[in-house]
Amino acid sequence: MNELSAAQLRYLNRQKRHRLTAILSRLAILIGFFCLWEFCAATAVIDSFIFSSPSRIAVCFLDMARDGSIFLHIWVTLYETIVSFLLVIAISVLMAVALWLCPKLSEILDPYMVVLNSLPKSALAPLLIVWLGATTTTIIVAGMSVAIFGSILNLYTAFRTVEPEKIKLIYTLRGTRLQALTKAVIPSSIPALISTMKVNIGLCLVGVIIGEFLAARRGLGYLIIYGSQVFQLDMLITSILILCAIAMGLYQIIQMAEHRYKKRV
Repeated sequence: MNELSAAQLRYLNRQKRHRLTAILSRLAILIGFFCLWEFCAATAVIDSFIFSSPSRIAVCFLDMARDGSIFLHIWVTLYETIVSFLLVIAISVLMAVALWLCPKLSEILDPYMVVLNSLPKSALAPLLIVWLGATTTTIIVAGMSVAIFGSILNLYTAFRTVEPEKIKLIYTLRGTRLQALTKAVIPSSIPALISTMKVNIGLCLVGVIIGEFLAARRGLGYLIIYGSQVFQLDMLITSILILCAIAMGLYQIIQMAEHRYKKRV
């Protein structure tokens, strides 16, 4: 028993060292990239006006932080992304449930869902502006349009691939189709739902930025367009880096929820 415990301890230590090595390697790559970028800009290897530099980006961020404008733009983009993400998940689950409960409906709608999922969503944004106006609602709908059809198809596919034996057991015990859904299909599809959420959070952010390009006066997408129009490239690249940080943060939140779910299971 003591030998087994010692072996387990060594294994856990190896796992911790492996994770620490991975984290330190990521940080080293990131820091090395920024150092190389700063060096190339300082030595005129690249044009700092066009490519900016980490020091110029830091100054730009601090200037916008002093008057609070950058936090307003971050909040607007974050709010629109979270709302569109939550609506996508809710509607996708409801639609997947409806399609599973009614196979005839899924047979009818399946080709339409595939076509809508294949459409380039950036082409829909100008149409949404005409229909809904240049409002926050338009941007949220634009964010939803990028993710919702693929999300419905993925969840419905997950529902259909649940082990048939589980469903047959419920029917054998005189259970209803609704009970099969709640007792077998949905619990078995939670990993697929979490995986879909991981993809959707990034897609919703992309859709929101597309909407802000065309219909916003606030938000990071607006800052990117404004910075390119007035050649304030420091502002543009600062906004892009903030978007990267937001995307990574939102993804990590969902990943933490996935780890908690796995521990409970």
